[in-house]
Amino acid sequence: MIVTVFRNRLRPEATEAYAELAPQMVELAKQQSGFISLKTFTATDGERVTIAEFESDEAVLAWRNNTIHQNAQERGRTDFYAEYISQTCEVIRESRFP
Repeated sequence: MIVTVFRNRLRPEATEAYAELAPQMVELAKQQSGFISLKTFTATDGERVTIAEFESDEAVLAWRNNTIHQNAQERGRTDFYAEYISQTCEVIRESRFP
């Protein structure tokens, strides 16, 4: 499994426009072959963290290269995010309970 951790802070003036586009990107990701899950959390200091899981690196690359997603990424860089960092990792071990 491949996990992408996307940490970001929204620009205050972008909140409304981002709230419109984000659910569309979630639905698009869910349609991506190899998609497993996607969850977003917001910390008390305003930092947002999205954790996306895909079956393979090929699935992550296909998602990254999706034209609609690329357009949204560009809009994120120019309009939405004050800052962000994206980290893609391969799961080497997993433990579950129960």
